[in-house]
Amino acid sequence: MAVNPRVSEVTVLERKRLRLRFENGEQGIYDCSGLLDFGVFHELRDEEYFRQARVLDGTVVWPNDQDICPDTLYIDSTKITYVHS
Repeated sequence: MAVNPRVSEVTVLERKRLRLRFENGEQGIYDCSGLLDFGVFHELRDEEYFRQARVLDGTVVWPNDQDICPDTLYIDSTKITYVHS
């Protein structure tokens, strides 16, 4: 069974989105807004808290133990492609 690449870098964007770089070099945008109504993720509504996102063990985590499954981050992120001219 193939394993999806893990997150190697995260950048917090506006409107509760994360720009992710994966171990395989791909990049994607993950929209966290759909998580904000779930109990454990309520704290992410606070912009200052949301901006504390960091990478740990291949996924994105926040200080109070919130994390998002790395497979979800990879599968559900909108991949960024670059056009070379």
